[in-house]
Amino acid sequence: MQRRHFLGASAAALLSACSFGPRPAAPANPVAMQPAPRPIKIGLALGGGAARGFAHIGVIKALEAQGIHPDLVTGTSAGAVVAALYATGMSGFELNKLALTMDEAAIADWALPFGSRFGGWLKGEALQNYVNRLVSNRPIEAMKLPLGIVATDLKTGERILFRRGNTGQAVRASSSVPGVFQPVSIQGRDYVDGGLVEPVPVDSARSMGADFVIAVNISADPSSQKNGGQSGVLLQTTTIMGQSINKMALARADVVIRPELPDMGGSDFNARNRAVLAGEQATAAMMATLRQRLEQARLRPAGTVAAQ
Repeated sequence: MQRRHFLGASAAALLSACSFGPRPAAPANPVAMQPAPRPIKIGLALGGGAARGFAHIGVIKALEAQGIHPDLVTGTSAGAVVAALYATGMSGFELNKLALTMDEAAIADWALPFGSRFGGWLKGEALQNYVNRLVSNRPIEAMKLPLGIVATDLKTGERILFRRGNTGQAVRASSSVPGVFQPVSIQGRDYVDGGLVEPVPVDSARSMGADFVIAVNISADPSSQKNGGQSGVLLQTTTIMGQSINKMALARADVVIRPELPDMGGSDFNARNRAVLAGEQATAAMMATLRQRLEQARLRPAGTVAAQ
């Protein structure tokens, strides 16, 4: 009898001891394991393409309609014009209204006698003054949205990213297609079209702190363009020169928007409405992808870039 009580007490003690031992780990909660979304800085990189640059306005309108507002903007050539105006705080609809009233003659100032020691029959001062008037003479560093404007150093061939100084002058430098516009002298150095070194300024947007870059590529396929006159040939030459550079840069963007304007030439200002619409349509077509990649970017560790 005593033995039976002893065995019962021993078993109870053993079970009691086991209840204080290590407990099995609770199954992992897959939701809790996911990283929390983080705020990211969105950069908008607007590429060059002369009159095709009106498509940038359509892109901005479509992004804003979906509640997507870039934190900084960079621009090359025609993209620099739109970037500068957008950085003032203008909305896409305000830019659209401005585009409808833009007079091509307002940015054309002939060099007399034609050309200069550098070549180019347009001085570019009219474009500079036009931009400065629209931005109320604000310098680059005083914009509401951080702004970067890309140009090429004529002597060294290096890219320059203007982050300070005269906005209209920087835009003029960025837009100075060799042979069409005269180079722009700034602090003793001459600058020409930024499209020679960075047709779509993706890397410039990254250097300004963008975690996520939306690139807008308005460059035309050279084979689809009608090259009427000397200006058409020069614009075509610039496009061809920037092709390989462009491909590498666009691969480093998170999303690339390509407005479809196969038959619009770089000097076709009469097609501005069609260009704006093409920008809106291209953005709408990429919206699902854009939102998905934005969400993925918010879950990535800081400082990493998505593989393309």
